[in-house]
Amino acid sequence: MIAVKNSRELGFMQRACAIAAKALRLAGEAVEPGVNTAALDRLIRQYIESQGATPSFLGYGGFPASACISLNNTVIHGIPSQHTVIKNGDIVSIDVGALLDGYHGDNAATFAAGDISPDAKALLEATEGSLYEGIAAAQSGGRVGDISAAVQRYVEDRGYSVVRQFVGHGVGTALHEDPGVPNFGTPGRGPRLVPGMTLAIEPMVNAGGYQVTVLPDKWTVVTADGSLSAHFEHTVAVTANGPVILTLAQ
Repeated sequence: MIAVKNSRELGFMQRACAIAAKALRLAGEAVEPGVNTAALDRLIRQYIESQGATPSFLGYGGFPASACISLNNTVIHGIPSQHTVIKNGDIVSIDVGALLDGYHGDNAATFAAGDISPDAKALLEATEGSLYEGIAAAQSGGRVGDISAAVQRYVEDRGYSVVRQFVGHGVGTALHEDPGVPNFGTPGRGPRLVPGMTLAIEPMVNAGGYQVTVLPDKWTVVTADGSLSAHFEHTVAVTANGPVILTLAQ
C-alpha cells in the first residue's frame, strides 16, 4: 500500500530530510585522501544525534553503522571501517538517512577524493544528471515508470548502465515503503503518481555492465565486472505543482 502524506506529515518529513541532507553535506566536505570511512560514519552519527534524530540505517536489518560508505566499484551498502582509508583518485558514495519524530529522510551522493580521473568525473556527472531527469519526471498524474524511463534513457545515452537488482523506493514512517522506483522501465507504466507521495529516487550507475555481486558480508554490493559505480539520491515529494526535493542541504 502506498502512503500518501498530508501537509502535517510532509512537514515532519521536511525536518528529517533537512537533517539527513546536512549530515550528507558535512560528510562530503570531509572526504579527502587519508581519511578512513569509520571517521566519516562517526561524523554523520554525531551530527544526526546532535539534532535530536536517529541514524536511519544504524541497526536496520542488522546493519552495523550509521551510513553506507562505498568506494569505487562498490555500488551500495559499504560498511564503514577504520581499515578502509580513502586514497587520492577514489570516488566515495555516501548514503545517509535520518529518523525524526517517526519520519525518515534519505539521500546519497558520490564525492571525489582529491584528483579523480576524467572517466570517473564523467560517471559522477552522468549519475547526478540522471537523478534530476528522474525527479523532473515525478509529476502528479504520471506514473512511476516515467521516472524509471527518464533515468534509464539519460544513463544509457551516455554509455553507462543502471543497476537493476536494487531500486529506489517510497519513504516515510518506514525507511522503505511502496512503491519501488526502479531506474529502468517504460513510460506510462507502474503506480500513478499523486500529490503527497514521497519517493527516494536513487540512480545507481555503473561504468560497465549492470550486473552486481553481494559480498559474503551480505551487505556490500560491488559491480560484477569491477567497473566504477556512482550513486545519487534525493527524497522527493510529489505535489500538484511539480516535484519538490526535500533533501536539499541549507
